[in-house]
Amino acid sequence: MLNFKKWFSHHHEDNAMEGHLTQKHYTNPYLIGLLLGIVLLSTFVIMGRGLGASGVLSTTVSVAVDKVAPSHTENNEFYQGYLGDGTKSPFKDWLTFSIIGTVLGGFISGAISGRNKLMVEKGPRVSSKKRFLFAFVGGSLMGFGAKMARGCTSGQALTGGSLLSVGGWAFMIMVFVGAYAMAYFVRRQWT
Repeated sequence: MLNFKKWFSHHHEDNAMEGHLTQKHYTNPYLIGLLLGIVLLSTFVIMGRGLGASGVLSTTVSVAVDKVAPSHTENNEFYQGYLGDGTKSPFKDWLTFSIIGTVLGGFISGAISGRNKLMVEKGPRVSSKKRFLFAFVGGSLMGFGAKMARGCTSGQALTGGSLLSVGGWAFMIMVFVGAYAMAYFVRRQWT
């Protein structure tokens, strides 16, 4: 008989910082990959399209700009694409609920495994302030890249890759190339 407990406690210890060995439980990455594939297939079958998250951020920006400068959004095709015709809230989209579910699911998973706590994951050579700065700059670059590539990692890599889209595969290859190239410059901050 299969031991399902092993599937849900793949890594027993994580020694991210010397001398701070903490008990952490992670789900088996192969199981999560299988489940993610099932979720992706389900979105194609049920919703008629794949996953993607950057559209929710664009919707939020469009609503904020519409509140501050409605005359600017009236004649702007980009904003109107996210605001719609005004008959329903732009946030009543399944992707909005997908993002809310992702955040709640991450919190619940952390609570179940005892990993929910306020802390800054960083190496010994970097301050918390610098870590936040790097995270903000990196996140901003990823967000800018997502708009330039016309999709985020989930939209381009998961959905585009599963459809064998050349753009999706090129995006994901370049994400890895960029990450490995940047790792040379920031690796000393984690050791």
